Amino acid sequence: MQSQDVAQRPAPPSVTGPVVDVEQAEAALVEHYPRLVRLAYLVLPPGTGRSRRVLTAHALTQRALPRSRTPAPVIPAQNGGPPFSGEAESLRDGRHRDPGYALVRLQVLRTALEAGPPLTAKAWPKRAQLPPLLPHVWGLKLFPRSGGADELALDQRLSTLSGPARAAYALRGLERLTDAEVCEVLAAAGVADPEGAVLEADGIPAQYGLLDSPEFDPCSLQARPTDLMRRRQHLKAALAAGAALLVCGALLGLPGEGWGPEGAAAPPYARNPAAQAALDPAKLTRVPPTAWRGSDRVDFSVWPARGDRTGDRALLRRALAVWARPGETVQVSATPGTLSGGPAGPPQLLFAGTVDAARVVILYDGLRIARYAEPKDGTQGAALDFARVDGAGRAEAGAVVLGRSDGNVRYLLAPWVKNAGERDLMKPGSGAMDLTLTGGVTAPLASPALRSGPCTSWNVLQVADGGRTRLLTDLGELVPARLTTGRPGSPGEVSGAAALHTWQPFACSLGTVRSAGVRQVNAWAFNEQPLPDASGTAAWVCTRAETWRGGGPRVLAQFHTPGGAYGAVAAKAENVPACGERDPHVLAGVLWKSKGGDWYLLAAGSRETASIRATGGVDGSARSSLLTVPAEQGAQAQLKGTLKDGRSLRGLR
Repeated sequence: MQSQDVAQRPAPPSVTGPVVDVEQAEAALVEHYPRLVRLAYLVLPPGTGRSRRVLTAHALTQRALPRSRTPAPVIPAQNGGPPFSGEAESLRDGRHRDPGYALVRLQVLRTALEAGPPLTAKAWPKRAQLPPLLPHVWGLKLFPRSGGADELALDQRLSTLSGPARAAYALRGLERLTDAEVCEVLAAAGVADPEGAVLEADGIPAQYGLLDSPEFDPCSLQARPTDLMRRRQHLKAALAAGAALLVCGALLGLPGEGWGPEGAAAPPYARNPAAQAALDPAKLTRVPPTAWRGSDRVDFSVWPARGDRTGDRALLRRALAVWARPGETVQVSATPGTLSGGPAGPPQLLFAGTVDAARVVILYDGLRIARYAEPKDGTQGAALDFARVDGAGRAEAGAVVLGRSDGNVRYLLAPWVKNAGERDLMKPGSGAMDLTLTGGVTAPLASPALRSGPCTSWNVLQVADGGRTRLLTDLGELVPARLTTGRPGSPGEVSGAAALHTWQPFACSLGTVRSAGVRQVNAWAFNEQPLPDASGTAAWVCTRAETWRGGGPRVLAQFHTPGGAYGAVAAKAENVPACGERDPHVLAGVLWKSKGGDWYLLAAGSRETASIRATGGVDGSARSSLLTVPAEQGAQAQLKGTLKDGRSLRGLR
């Protein structure tokens, strides 16, 4: 959390409006209570946990009622755009004109931003930073209903923003405010750099419709019990004995004096045979080193246990305990669509050893890869990462990320991979540089997932597998994504000169699918188009990123002119079958300026396209899979095509 974004200052005194009575403010708060609580919930830091975040959002909203007559701020209450989902037009207009709503909204926003900075020993905590006294729930945990994969992805993206940036995103989405109005509200709430917060919010997709999801509704809640076993034990024990046990347990688990027997794990919540077996290092599944040679199933299930700490029972016990019950200090991450709960039984050990400055354990439960990492010097800072790998075959189970540091990444390779190299995808003619392998662990190689700044190279891992060469790329997750080329349904490995040159101009577009749970990215050169000024032939390439969860594939139609270093994205879409095995067709267009200064609409479909027609800002047609029409700068057109079998084909969007 970036605490410096919220200045400790009141709203500008000159920006005041009509005086609001307490009764008027109370009426506005009661009438718009669900929206105000949702706004507070979105702005509050996600790291506090969903149950406390829900209660804090309600507490801050209820405390927004002023104690006396208060001038309302002259800031927008709500833009006159479309009403929120399920919201009546009259209600929207009433809020827009209500100074009471503007007053309580500003107070909710200000206190939610104050709750963001972490507590420090140098300053007294603000009331908003402390757990709420009211409302309070005993014996239950409350949290919003779960949304879909899109809502989960949006929540994860919002968690990476600062408090003011989350507030800017929420004001845009919930209140329909313009950027200028958002800056006014943030300034009145005490944000030091409102423009910076708006720019930071621009870094994530504008999926404002998802804010209406139950995922972000702290007024529609699910309830679950707290730890029943511990409550029963505490009721049977005396108060003094219980307090002593809690103090002793806390002292034994402090990382500053070395790891406790179960490391950073939270207290146990269940005592049953299956749960206990999953925590026993002696019951971990260990596969013989040559098991993969005679197995019909060649995937992660036939990986042997490797590393210099496979016999370190204390390390393995900590890893299993943290997986089952990660404590508050453990940093947990999971790819989209991946569950982070404990294993159902004893998992398989793939690796346990020292990697750079950490001790790392890699485990596999048949559906997920889990990586546990702790500093080897014994200081605080355990991490637990998950990746979904169900359905992985030999090609996808070729490598797992062991760790990243100093801009580099190390992989643990499959036992059937005998040698590996590092290749720059943007330099197809430069060849691959051999990587040293030690017990299946690669030497460090540059990771594009850690790079910032302009994209001038894209280093990938090249592995040799039984006479085949495969390319894998780090996209910021546990399992690297496989790169392929060719027609959807029958793609090939990126191994020959033609395949490498196909990927060259489009390598940097892989950055758009970082941390999206990507399993494979295919580049399909679906057509070529002569340029109207006779300067050469442009290439049309469709890249499709498939995910481990099945949903959420991302498709880019890209256009590359001769001599250009990068391809240009002509169209993009998500959750569409285009460029995939189910529908290996695509249609896209781009406005292109010739060397002579003339503008053209260039459009292309896959080679099964019989005709293309452009309407709207550009009018033209062609009875082929290519269309070239003179156009004006900035013109917008709609494309429609017809396949040779008579089916219609719409432009990718």
